[in-house]
Amino acid sequence: MAAIPFGRTRSYGEIAAEVGAPAQAVGQACGGNLLPILVPCHRVLGTGTLGGFSVPGGVETKVWLLRHEGAMLV
Repeated sequence: MAAIPFGRTRSYGEIAAEVGAPAQAVGQACGGNLLPILVPCHRVLGTGTLGGFSVPGGVETKVWLLRHEGAMLV
């Protein structure tokens, strides 16, 4: 997650394939992230979905962060 550049996103599946783990494990790692702004798990998306975000504000905060970075235009 820390390697995903500002303004870019990756999918759970892409990361899973890269590390040789199931996408669900990547999701669990994102959900267990204790430093979600410093370790930018908001940049990890599902295929065709935003996925979750385990900080106050949840997915709405994820959307705000992605828009702030220019990674989400809608």
